[in-house]
Amino acid sequence: MAELLRISAKDNVAVALSAIGKGAAVEVDGIALSALDDIPAGHKIALSDIPAGEKVIKYGFPIGYAKEDVKQGQHIHVHNLHTCLSGELEYTWNPVAPQLPAKEDEVSFMGYPRKNGKAGVRNELWILPTVGCVNDIARALEKEGQKLLGGGVETVYAFPHPYGCSQMGDDQDNTRQILANLATHPNVGGVLVLGLGCENSGVAIIEEHMGDYDKDRVRFLICQQVEDEFEEAMKLLTELADNMREEKRVPCPASKLVIGLKCGGSDGFSGITANPVIGGFSDLLVAQGGTTILTEVPEMFGAETILMDRCETEEMFNKTVKLINDFKRYFEEHHQTIYENPSPGNKAGGISTLEDKALGCTQKSGFAPVKDVLAYGEKVKIAGLNLLSAPGNDLVAATALAASGAQIVLFSTGRGTPFACPVPTVKISTNTTLATRKHGWIDFNAGQLLTHGKTLPELSQMLMDYVLSVANGEKVCSERNGFHDLAIFKTGVTL
Repeated sequence: MAELLRISAKDNVAVALSAIGKGAAVEVDGIALSALDDIPAGHKIALSDIPAGEKVIKYGFPIGYAKEDVKQGQHIHVHNLHTCLSGELEYTWNPVAPQLPAKEDEVSFMGYPRKNGKAGVRNELWILPTVGCVNDIARALEKEGQKLLGGGVETVYAFPHPYGCSQMGDDQDNTRQILANLATHPNVGGVLVLGLGCENSGVAIIEEHMGDYDKDRVRFLICQQVEDEFEEAMKLLTELADNMREEKRVPCPASKLVIGLKCGGSDGFSGITANPVIGGFSDLLVAQGGTTILTEVPEMFGAETILMDRCETEEMFNKTVKLINDFKRYFEEHHQTIYENPSPGNKAGGISTLEDKALGCTQKSGFAPVKDVLAYGEKVKIAGLNLLSAPGNDLVAATALAASGAQIVLFSTGRGTPFACPVPTVKISTNTTLATRKHGWIDFNAGQLLTHGKTLPELSQMLMDYVLSVANGEKVCSERNGFHDLAIFKTGVTL
């Protein structure tokens, strides 16, 4: 395996594919140099002298500027690199032609068709508290509900959360819409909406936000209105389970799939292996008429023009500009800098600035045109690549993807994480070491691109095949571990 990778011919840095010791002689693209520092795997080395104030180029784009004179062979990281990012910007639309692969034979999966035309990849029984006050009841019902498993009832899950009351404005609306969207999610064969009775976002309000829903699949209970809420809830769960019992999987076209795209615990290989592999998968699914959703808006900062230029219409370009600038304004209104995003783990893995992370992050979107831009809590309406407004926080962003209609979330990581959102959460490692060491967390190893001689198209097709197997019912690691989380975006005051 080569020691260095120069991602673009325009780059004045290369990425160390393995640790390089100080004084080592290395070469990439005909450039011979001696390492002036120890360069950890995934970190950057200067390919030429870079004067202070000059831009540092990676992926063919600036990832910041040199804070001091940098010599060829030096380690480039947070100590000598500074972001170029600033506040809201004006943008110009420079449309580019989409580059989708040719559609081959139509592919399908074995799923659960729903009355509204959507399809689930799971047939689960969910307990959704409207307010944190009934979380413990929901947990107890989940435990007791395991006796209802069997036949078409694949899983019984409760989704505790701390919200539903003492909220104002957007926070209250967000809680209501996320819960309503999850109550009508295609992976749900039955759902019990469990309320207390005195909360702001009560059962009746959640039902209003659900719109036209399948009444055979939803039941409601207000705990304060019954003598024994546990007994009454189990009656309703049993009724829902009986309705689901005989349901079976049937062939569904891949065009019914909606897949969320997310990354977290990234490293210097994220933009080289896992995220491009996910991007290749996204293009394959879009070519089949399916849908992918890219989110974590702060991790688009610095790479947003790449997405803007792929907008199909000028109207969509304007919506993307608003998506970016509105999120920058959100940071500024809370007196926070817009560029302080890479976590300590990201930095340890070799990511130095937000631009560095964003240029890797956006590769998960492949090369398809941007078809729509969704507000937080908005459901997908148009097939193809969608952009969704949500923060970078792993649990919040992954929950937002599920609430917008994703039946599966693909989550790339260079450092590993065990969490899961309300839908199957596929962990894709950026490096083989992580996949080997954390085999109880990782479902797919994109590090094979560097260690096993696989090509990007081969791995993207392998990921497509794996996603179809998950859609068919194969459990991912987090499902086998029994992990499932719900996190709702909070932006304002708690009463």
